[in-house]
Amino acid sequence: MTDSLSLPHAAPPAPAGAATGADYAQFLQQHLPQQSFNVVRYELPGESVWLKKAGPPIAAWRYRALAVAARVLDVPVLQPVINPGGREALATEVRRLRDLHARGLRVPQVLASNPDGFLMRHLGKPGMPSPSLSDEIEAAARAAPQETLPLWQQGFAAMQLVHARGTCLSQAFARNMVRCPDGVIGYIDFEDDPLATLPPALCIVKDALCYAHSTALFLRNAGTLEAARTQWHSWLAQADPAVQSAMDRTVQQMRWVARLPDSRKLGRDVLRLRAMHGLLQK
Repeated sequence: MTDSLSLPHAAPPAPAGAATGADYAQFLQQHLPQQSFNVVRYELPGESVWLKKAGPPIAAWRYRALAVAARVLDVPVLQPVINPGGREALATEVRRLRDLHARGLRVPQVLASNPDGFLMRHLGKPGMPSPSLSDEIEAAARAAPQETLPLWQQGFAAMQLVHARGTCLSQAFARNMVRCPDGVIGYIDFEDDPLATLPPALCIVKDALCYAHSTALFLRNAGTLEAARTQWHSWLAQADPAVQSAMDRTVQQMRWVARLPDSRKLGRDVLRLRAMHGLLQK
């Protein structure tokens, strides 16, 4: 998890010395019933951990509008990946974190778990920042535009690394990528599993669109959108034909976005869509 999250912190007593699996399991069992918030960070000797408890279930009807839109617009990549919430979402996140860790990807390590919660190690180091990539790119776009493209490239490469390892992210927004103190990109937030619902090619496209949507406006503001577009299409030209086909169809269905007014009065969401369209078009 990132240091930038506005979540409550706690500093309970912890066993001295290196913690064992039994210590982590005992910590989870002790603190889970007492925790009021869904996610809380705790400081242990020499490390920070996050305890996440199961939230309330999420009604499936909330996803129906998006499912209808996917059918009407004939854009399969819009098909929703349902996050059921509750224990099921928690179990999915634990499973996915362990799978990604086993593939050599930088994710929070699961230290202990049970059906109602799990304990994971913080991606950063005590006393050292580990900001989200979104925060870093946005800050660079404002203060150091020349740094925006290298940061974007690092996140784009990190997304491709996940695909090269035979899996996908859940929501590949830049806010769910963390720049660890050693400079490596880590990944967070895995309460759903797109591969359980969508073909691998659509999962890759969904990841890429999430990343584009969350970064394109920063690129445009920094004057680096065109350079990023060149790299985007270089990646797409080497992608699997199924990925190319799904991406082409999605871009075609997004042609209406170019007709949206380029005005701040319509809000940041419209500007994000326009910038995203600018990144994707040939």
